[in-house]
Amino acid sequence: MLEMNIHPCNCATPLEFDIKMAFQPIVDVKSRQVVAYEALVRGVNGESAFHVLSKVNDENKYSFDQTCRVRAIETFASLNSKCTLNINFMPQAIYEPKACLAKTLRAAKRCGLPIANIHFEITEHEQVVSHDFLVEILTAYKKQGFKTAIDDFGAGFSGLNLLSGFQPDYIKLDMLLTRNIDKNPAKQAIIHGILIMCERLNIQLLAEGIETHEEYLYLKNIGIVLMQGYLFAKPALEELPEIKWSLLD
Repeated sequence: MLEMNIHPCNCATPLEFDIKMAFQPIVDVKSRQVVAYEALVRGVNGESAFHVLSKVNDENKYSFDQTCRVRAIETFASLNSKCTLNINFMPQAIYEPKACLAKTLRAAKRCGLPIANIHFEITEHEQVVSHDFLVEILTAYKKQGFKTAIDDFGAGFSGLNLLSGFQPDYIKLDMLLTRNIDKNPAKQAIIHGILIMCERLNIQLLAEGIETHEEYLYLKNIGIVLMQGYLFAKPALEELPEIKWSLLD
């Protein structure tokens, strides 16, 4: 497990580069409605998330995390959507959960975005100081009224261990599990098991990285209704992309 350097909020290194946000829809394929948009960081000229994240280090990660949250809220609010906003956060950038939520709460209030319309995603790729600290973070967020999700579930090794101590509102299946799911019996068995687990724990299951009509149909037929991926829409920079539902017929 990696160590992390924790910087108090009042002495964090300022962010020396700017960012923008792109948005990708999360859809309910049963009702054929957009239920949420995930905010995805981009450079000011649309550079990839990988390009932006290459500039993040231990010294500026707190400022980066806070800037992403506020920018996501401000940009999303300006687009006048009534849907939910999903924001990714970096647990390594958090030193005290309640204190590090202060800017988020102020931004939401200033922009008129209800707390109930903000969901936080933590990726299973993230390495944190301890399992207990991550549970503390997620529990604090839930107490404030935010819903939570484990992103990229199945990509790492911490997801099942985390679920033993905290049950999020959503689990997002990693695209490595959903890719060619219609052709892979092993992946089908794994996702079937995850689906049963989520039903018993009262957790909603979302499949991301959906790119083909065959993947969409298989997942829909086994009862997964929340999906995200290029089949529905690619992320749009500072815009909410339209979905051509007719392509799903």
